[in-house]
Amino acid sequence: MEERFPMKASSFDAASPYATPIAGRPVLVVESDPDQRRRVTTQLAGWGYTPLAAGTAEEALELLARAGRVAFSVVAIRLPGMSGIDLLRRAGELSASGPVIMVADNGHSSQIVEAIQAGADDFLRRPYTAEDLEHVIRGVSGRPRREPAAAALPTEENGDRVQRELAMLTSQQMREILSVIEQAARADVTVLVCGETGVGKELVARAIHAHSPRRRSTFVKVNCAAMPRELLESELFGHERGAFTGAHQRKPGRFELADGGTIFLDEIGELHPALQAKLLHVLQDGEFSRVGGRHNIRVDVRVICATNRDLAREVAGNRFREDLFYRLNVINILVPPLRERREEIPALVDYFVHRYSRLFNFPEREVPPEAMAAFMQYNWPGNIRELENFIKRMIVLQDFALPRTLMAPVPVAAAPAAAPEPFAATKGLSLKEISRRAVLEAEREVICRALEQCRWNRVKTAKMLKISYRALLYKIKDMGLKQDSAAS
Repeated sequence: MEERFPMKASSFDAASPYATPIAGRPVLVVESDPDQRRRVTTQLAGWGYTPLAAGTAEEALELLARAGRVAFSVVAIRLPGMSGIDLLRRAGELSASGPVIMVADNGHSSQIVEAIQAGADDFLRRPYTAEDLEHVIRGVSGRPRREPAAAALPTEENGDRVQRELAMLTSQQMREILSVIEQAARADVTVLVCGETGVGKELVARAIHAHSPRRRSTFVKVNCAAMPRELLESELFGHERGAFTGAHQRKPGRFELADGGTIFLDEIGELHPALQAKLLHVLQDGEFSRVGGRHNIRVDVRVICATNRDLAREVAGNRFREDLFYRLNVINILVPPLRERREEIPALVDYFVHRYSRLFNFPEREVPPEAMAAFMQYNWPGNIRELENFIKRMIVLQDFALPRTLMAPVPVAAAPAAAPEPFAATKGLSLKEISRRAVLEAEREVICRALEQCRWNRVKTAKMLKISYRALLYKIKDMGLKQDSAAS
């Protein structure tokens, strides 16, 4: 179940790098689910592309035969008949014309491994949002093209959005950090950004890049925990043709793509020990070899890392290399949790309400004073990301009434682990999983209300929600909804 995409071009975030469309470049979308296919093609059309949509691999082959080359492709792995991976292997013009983004089912890492080995440039996991799609297209857009004419998306305009978000960081602690950011940006050394999950470590990394002499070059992000271990080495350093089964062509890694720019290694504490040694070599000598390669490749890359772990403790426990830790920890920036800088909450709330009202195509509403007071008192154990997800939920449901857990004041000095959460318990979950659960909870509640309002007439409910009857039946079954459970 996917978070719904904005359905009108006018609802797009003005800060999106796609605000200036690229006139009519064709892109291929291969997706068997008609609702998801419609959402993706509408989104891409709003970004200025001409989507070519197919429900099967066989239809995609016919489209490619007529259209010739495309800027990039978004291909579901699971398709009726020929799979998306088989399509990638059989259609030489698909991989030759531009990046290929494969869509894998959640929890099926083997699909991702097979897709990357077949030559995919990147992947998405279901369920994915418009922002996920935007991020992955932006990521592959900086990669070298097999043909110069296939250049697709503009790189992210670091300045505007980063500056808007930095302007909200008004607390004394963050003003001091902004001063460190400006100084760190001038010196081309590694930076280690530490802090709890969701405090804004990526924003700090992007701010350093945006203020540095490398700001006109690429900013490449790699989440070291989100990718299967067996793929991460190839993703970071690339591979040669024939390096492993399915490696049909040479693929550059993220370090090559970031040459001249900045690479941001998020959740560096999750990096496998074998890759820690290879990363240390890159930091020391500025060179590495692709998987299966015989020659070293030299790169000029600024490395910024982030972690929510205590790396000194990880070193003491022999879970992280001591020499790598000292290489990374040249400049250390500790981002404080949101509960220690509550004065920033009103500006953050206004920013998220404005952003997601436009993104989800809902009217922008003012947050009631009692809600803002509750926001100021709540401990936010998930920090800014939890606040962002809470605002998303309010916008999607158009329900600005707060649950009792959030209305109950939490003492400022209380330990964050003891603070109540607005959704299900999130301990041990990744930020992506927390966001996914929040969206699923919001969608379930919307569907329940619609069913109840239509007295469980599914045809009327589907029309009200503007989805197909088949999609509604699937969602009802997938959520386990029954007529007596709509009010739960």
